[in-house]
Amino acid sequence: MTDDALADFELETFSSQGKEHQVYRSGVGPAVIVLAEFPGITPKVAQFARTVRDEGFTVVLPHLFGAPGRDPDPSAHGRAGTAATMARSLGRVCVSREFSLFATGKTSPVIPWLRDLAAHEHERCGGPGVGAIGMCLTGGFALAMATDARVLAPVLSQPSLPLAALPGRKAGTDISEADLAVVRQRCVAGELKVLGLRFRSDKLVPDERFGWLREQLGDAFVAVELDDEDANPDALIAPHSVVTEHLIDEPGSRTRQALDDVLELFRSRLLVGADD
Repeated sequence: MTDDALADFELETFSSQGKEHQVYRSGVGPAVIVLAEFPGITPKVAQFARTVRDEGFTVVLPHLFGAPGRDPDPSAHGRAGTAATMARSLGRVCVSREFSLFATGKTSPVIPWLRDLAAHEHERCGGPGVGAIGMCLTGGFALAMATDARVLAPVLSQPSLPLAALPGRKAGTDISEADLAVVRQRCVAGELKVLGLRFRSDKLVPDERFGWLREQLGDAFVAVELDDEDANPDALIAPHSVVTEHLIDEPGSRTRQALDDVLELFRSRLLVGADD
């Protein structure tokens, strides 16, 4: 791939909770918030968003870090250019006060802004509610957003926070006990189905994390767990990014089935009664 100009997206700014971020929007229909993985809104993240859009949704991509549309593949910018892009994105995340990189039992500070964005988009786009998918560093954000009753279809793709490299952080995600209690109650009431995606070998998303999600959410948590041989062998990194970097977009592939599972969750929860 090369850089993506994102020409088919509208660029806006959304302000709330004393925070302001740019937002890329495209499509019509109920809203799905697409939270980019590290290093940002890459061409493959944008392509995933277009796939969701083409199912009849408005896709909404907050710009939280990185250079939107920039291809991280060294073949596009050379190794030095890619390294510089990665360093800038990592620096932005590390100094930001919006991400809980290491803390367990703590909701990332950007979540109230994201909840307000979801509420704004629901009012604007209509439908029964809003979908949300987080990936990698943002992977757990969709769960914390689901304290809002308007969020009906949360997807956790390779949820990588808190960073599991430190002791005691393999289980859990970046969500407070109070927020988790609200989400758990919604699950018990049958209001939520939470979809989780990961590769089993992914050290950023250890077994303990999905085990914890099963324990906390019960049957409402549906895990899609893939093996290394299911991943795109031409990807830049070890198996990690289920619906973007490691997607094999061919009928019958396990990653394409995982993508279809995501799309089916959005369709079943958001398109029923969307014109009401």
